[in-house]
Amino acid sequence: MSETKIKDSHNAWIVAVDMGYGHQRAAYPLRELDHQQIINANNYKGIPSRDRKIWKQSRKAYEAFTRFKRVPVIGEFVWNIFDKFQSIDPFYPRRNLTRPSLQLKQTYRIIKKKQWGKHLIEKLGKDPHPFITTFFIPAFMAEVWEYPGEIYCVVTDADISRAWASIDPHKSRIHYLTPTKRAYERMRLYGVPKEKISLTGFPLPKENIGGDEKILKQDLWRRISVLDPTGVFHKNYGDTLEQFLGKKPSHISKDDKRVWVMFAIGGAGAQRALACNILESLAVHIKTGKIGLILVAGIHNDVLEFFKKRITEFRLDDYVGHGIKIISADKKEDYFHKFNLALQDTDILWTKPSELSFYSALGLPIIIAPPIGSQEKFNKYWLEVIGAGLAQENSKYTHEWLMDYLDNGWLAEGALQGYLEAPRDGVENIKKVVFK
Repeated sequence: MSETKIKDSHNAWIVAVDMGYGHQRAAYPLRELDHQQIINANNYKGIPSRDRKIWKQSRKAYEAFTRFKRVPVIGEFVWNIFDKFQSIDPFYPRRNLTRPSLQLKQTYRIIKKKQWGKHLIEKLGKDPHPFITTFFIPAFMAEVWEYPGEIYCVVTDADISRAWASIDPHKSRIHYLTPTKRAYERMRLYGVPKEKISLTGFPLPKENIGGDEKILKQDLWRRISVLDPTGVFHKNYGDTLEQFLGKKPSHISKDDKRVWVMFAIGGAGAQRALACNILESLAVHIKTGKIGLILVAGIHNDVLEFFKKRITEFRLDDYVGHGIKIISADKKEDYFHKFNLALQDTDILWTKPSELSFYSALGLPIIIAPPIGSQEKFNKYWLEVIGAGLAQENSKYTHEWLMDYLDNGWLAEGALQGYLEAPRDGVENIKKVVFK
């Protein structure tokens, strides 16, 4: 068999949605299966205007509620009502949770009544490669409109609401690819047959792992040395590090002795105030060369301008480039590439517990910003259970408690725990399931 035919036999349609970053970030490492392309179900060439309108309305509603959450007093109240419709029930006691939620019924009603997604499914069905989506609605569309190939859905949270499983899970053709054992078990409670669920782990970028994890381990050796300024972590765990990570590289240090903290703002840009507090508080350590701050603006030009103004306001312009870095791009694909490269020099990832929680598997300790939504609360719980994340303290005093976290070796321990406890073979495991 020729090389070309072998490659063609491992092609798939990779389908995401252009709503925030989460579902596209999960799809990005899988793009090699679709000729380096990702199809956005809500924004592809030739999408009918009626479909675009439905997607746009749902996206606007979510982002509006996310931003409104910041409004004093009533913001939190209104958000809690909205979040109730997408909430995740307590896991215990284990019980039958197959009854469809109101949100799920509404989704199916729109798909059938408005013929939502029919155009996309018919278009892709003309060349029926395996259909892999990182959002549940395109999976439902593929099933309703009888996609002729296999249907796979990549789960993007540590635990998930009833909205992810189809309305009749026992008869569904959708095969779920879950990032955690809890998500796997949750699907069983929703009535999905075990043969339609695979525990794969979250798909992580190849450029941060490398062959035989060479890139990952070298980055982690360097990171742990930086995150343990007092030597307390090495005193307790130094003898076992080589057991976990292999032989220590001969050259892991670099001239830059700063501890680099990356703050990743959410897709809706709702955490600007938190970023501002962090920047102001860490200014003293940025000036003295102890801390470096990477601000992730994503594709939001308004967030980029906000960061620039705050940097000037705090008289930190002279430190841009060597004490402060900003990650931004015009397109999400370019942003993901820049983000992944910056992770290699990152020592601490500060983020709300979104899909980035799974990046703890790369040996990145997570400082957990306040969660937004029910699924992020469960992601926070998962990070804390595996020991890879620490909840943030008052952001106005970051310059104090962050140094305590470092001196106590807690962040070095979080880096190792994430590496040991969180799965990172998601891409390869997904390939094995899809292509047998």
